[in-house]
Amino acid sequence: MTVFLHRNWIVAVALLLAACTSAPPPTNFPRLTYSHLGAFDLDVSTIEIVEAFQPSLAPPNVDHMMPVVPAAAARRWAQDRLRAAGSLGQRAVFTIEDGAVTATPLKRETGIRGVLTVDQSERYDANLAVRLEIFDINGRRVATAEATAQRSRTVPENLTLADRDKVWFSMTETLVNDLNAELDKAIPQFLGAYLR
Repeated sequence: MTVFLHRNWIVAVALLLAACTSAPPPTNFPRLTYSHLGAFDLDVSTIEIVEAFQPSLAPPNVDHMMPVVPAAAARRWAQDRLRAAGSLGQRAVFTIEDGAVTATPLKRETGIRGVLTVDQSERYDANLAVRLEIFDINGRRVATAEATAQRSRTVPENLTLADRDKVWFSMTETLVNDLNAELDKAIPQFLGAYLR
């Protein structure tokens, strides 16, 4: 009987330890949308979205691990804000040229001082670049608008995975908001003749 109780006690402790180390539930982030900002009505019959940026899926890149990938948010921006409202044969091409986010390890304190301080352990650098082009009925490019946005953020060494995801979501949201502000200026300036 003692062996049976001893085994049950070991199993109970193991189950408790396993419960303590389980991953936290995933955080549900809001969907980033941009249709509330209004559409750019372009004098084109079609709009094509091209993802020229190909994520590397290897360190130091982390964009593929983010809860909302910057390139996907840029695609959503184009879907929500660009509308074909014009001439048969003319077309617009929205190209996502960059959407990389990289992680760079930062130097930390060592020794006793390192034990007593919480250092910034990583820096995330995000880049987003897009190009919007108008092509006439003969396939000639007649107008171009470009926009880029960059953001950097350092994080402490005691950051949880859930908090890291929040940082990444915030970076993507801010990055696309910056890109939106650039495009709000560039599209009327460089594509004004093709706006309806």
